[in-house]
Amino acid sequence: MATPVIEARNLSIDYRIDKQWLNAVCDIDLTINPLQIHGLVGESGSGKSTLGLGMMRYLDSNARISQGEILFNGDDIARTSLSQMRSIWGKEISLVPQNPLDSLNPSMRIGKQMAEVTMLHMGLSQKEALQTAIQALEHVKIADPEQIIRHYPHQLSGGMQQRVMIAMALSTRPKLLILDEPTTALDVTTQAVILDLVRELIKEEEAAALYVSHDLGTVAQLCDYVTVLYAGEVMESASVQDLFAKPLHPYTAGLLSSLPNANHGERNSRLSTIDGVAPSLAERSSVCVFAERCPVAIEKCHNEKPPLEQTVGNRLGRCWRWQEIDSGDIIPRNKPQGFITENNQKEKSGLVLAAHTISKQFGEYSLLDRLLGHEKNYVQAVQDVSLGVGHSMTVGIVGESGSGKTTLARAIVALISADSGTMELLGTPLPVELNKRDKNALSQLRMIFQNPNDALNPYQTVETTLGRTFKVLSKENPSATEISERIEEVLQAVGLAAAYATRYPNQLSGGEKQRVALARASIANPALIIADEPTSSLDVSVQATILNLLKDLRAQRGASYVVISHDLDVIHYLSDWIVVMYLGEIMEQGSSEKVYELPMHPYTEALLSAIPVPDPTARHGHIRLDGDIPSPRNKPTGCPFHTRCPRYIGDICKHEAPPIRTTDDGHQIRCHIPLDDLAITQKQSTPERTV
Repeated sequence: MATPVIEARNLSIDYRIDKQWLNAVCDIDLTINPLQIHGLVGESGSGKSTLGLGMMRYLDSNARISQGEILFNGDDIARTSLSQMRSIWGKEISLVPQNPLDSLNPSMRIGKQMAEVTMLHMGLSQKEALQTAIQALEHVKIADPEQIIRHYPHQLSGGMQQRVMIAMALSTRPKLLILDEPTTALDVTTQAVILDLVRELIKEEEAAALYVSHDLGTVAQLCDYVTVLYAGEVMESASVQDLFAKPLHPYTAGLLSSLPNANHGERNSRLSTIDGVAPSLAERSSVCVFAERCPVAIEKCHNEKPPLEQTVGNRLGRCWRWQEIDSGDIIPRNKPQGFITENNQKEKSGLVLAAHTISKQFGEYSLLDRLLGHEKNYVQAVQDVSLGVGHSMTVGIVGESGSGKTTLARAIVALISADSGTMELLGTPLPVELNKRDKNALSQLRMIFQNPNDALNPYQTVETTLGRTFKVLSKENPSATEISERIEEVLQAVGLAAAYATRYPNQLSGGEKQRVALARASIANPALIIADEPTSSLDVSVQATILNLLKDLRAQRGASYVVISHDLDVIHYLSDWIVVMYLGEIMEQGSSEKVYELPMHPYTEALLSAIPVPDPTARHGHIRLDGDIPSPRNKPTGCPFHTRCPRYIGDICKHEAPPIRTTDDGHQIRCHIPLDDLAITQKQSTPERTV
C-alpha cells in the first residue's frame, strides 16, 4: 500500500458565531493516496469547502480545528504554526478556487503573478520564473502564452482564468491539489476541457487531488473515490463505481435520483426530491442528522446516532438500515409523483410569442468619434433570430457564454430594446420598447432572473414584494383581501407556507428565494415566463424541486416558458423545443428529443458530448472544441462556428454564410453540410479527439 498523500483522522472543525463555537465538520476520517482524485459531494452547507480548506489549514479567523489530526507527508499539520504552513502552501499543497477572478490580482499582469509563486517557493530568478510561467501555460493548453503573460486577468475569459489558476497551482509541482468547485461557473465545453486537463496533470505530476463539488456528473467522470457529506458528517464513502452503481445511504440515493437525466425526459414526468432543508450549524441533531428528511427513517434513527462503519467491501456508511438497502428490501429515496393535469383544458391554437428576425448590437458612435475619424466598433450580440412559443409549451435556449441567450431574453421582455425585428404576444403586436408596452403586455410577459438574491429587495418582505407586483399588474384594482388571498394562493403553488409572507430575503435559503421569484413571476397569471438560468446556483436536490414547480405550473395553469441554461440535462427535462445559439445566431432548433438524442449541427453535437454523465462506466466519444468562443467584436466571417468546427469542410465555411436547412418536421439546421450527410456522420460513433 502506498503511503497516503494526506490523511484526516477524527477531524472536527468549529466556527465561532455570536460568541459561541458551532461545529461545522464532525469526526471526519479521509485518506487520499498518490494519483487519486477524491471527490467530496453534498448540498450547500454540508461542510465540503470547510473540510477541503481545513485539510490544508486555510481557514477563516473565526474557525478552529477542535479535534483530530491531519497527516501530510506523515507529519501532523493540524497544530502547525501559520509561518510553517506558508512554506507548504503553494509549494506542496495548492488550491484552485471556485472563482478565479476573485483570486487573481486585477492590478498585476498574469506573468508577474505566476512568477511570484515560483520565485518564492523555488528560488528562481525573475527571468527563470517568467519562462516557467510560459511553460506552465503551455502545459494547460493556452495558446500564445508569451502574449497571455502580458495580459491582466480581466482580459481573459473565465475558462482561461481557470486554466491560469491551474497552471499557477501546478507550477511548483505540489503533492496535493485542492479543487473547490473549479468548474461551477463554466460552460460544459470549457468544463470538459478543464476536467481533461486536471486528470492528465494529476497523472503526469504523480500528485493527488481533493475535488469539492455538488455536480455529481462531473464527480462520476473525474474521481476515483467519493465521500458524501451531510451536515458536517460522512454519510457514505466508496469507490466512484460502487457509489454510483448502488448507493447504500438514503441521502446519496436522494441526490442521485434528483438529477434531471435522460430517464426523466418525458413531458409529464416528475423528479424525485429530498423533502425539507439541511439544518444550520445551530440546529444539528445529536442523533442521525439526516433522520428528519429521510424517507426510510425508523424510530431508532430519531433516538440513536448511527456509527460510521464498514458496509460492503471497502465501503463506509452511516445508516442503521444499510443492510436492508443493500439487499433491496427497501428503496432509499422518495418516489416521484405524477402531475395534476386539467383534463378539461382545451388545446389552444396559435403562438403565445412569435419573434421575427430580432437583432441587437451594443456600442456607441458619438459625434466625437465621427470628428476623430474612429471606426465604428459595434458588438452584434443577436442577429436575425426568429422563434415561436406555443401555448403550454417550454422552449429551451442553450449555448456557451457569449452566445446571445440572455441578450435575446432581455430583448423579448424589453429590458433592452431590439434594434430591428418584430414580435407578437398572443397574436397582438408587441413593441420592442418597454415604454410603448401597455399594462396587459407587461402582465402577460414576466421574467425570472439567474440570481434571486439580486432580484429581491432586501428591505421588503415576501408579502410586500408579491403584493406590489399583483396590484400593479392586475387588470382591476384589487382589494387588500384579494391581494392577501392571491399571495397565499401563489405561495402554496410554489410550495411555501403562508408564514413565509412575513419573511425578508435574508431569512430565506437559496431555493426558497428562487421559489419567491417564481411566485412573483406567476402571480398575475402571465401567458409567458422567461427564466434565465433559474437553477444554476442551486444544489441538485433544490434544483429538482424548482424544476418540478415549473412543470406543475405549466400543467395546472397552462403557462408557457422560455428557459435559458447551460445545463443541457435541465433543458432536455423541461423543454418541448430546443434552440441552440452561437455568437448571436441560431445554429439549430427542433424538438427536444431530436436535438438531444440525435443532434444534427456540429456545435450541438459538441455541446452534448461535453455533458458529464452521472455514470462512471459510461463511455462515449468526446468532441473538445479548441479555444474559447470568439469575441462578438471580431466575429468570424462565413459560418461563425467555422474556427472551432470539428466538421469543417473548407473555404465555403470560411467565406459564405451557411443556409438554413429545414426538415419535414420543422427541425432547422444552419450548416453547409447537406442534411443527409449530417445525419450519417451523427449516427456514426464519434471518435475520441481534440479539435
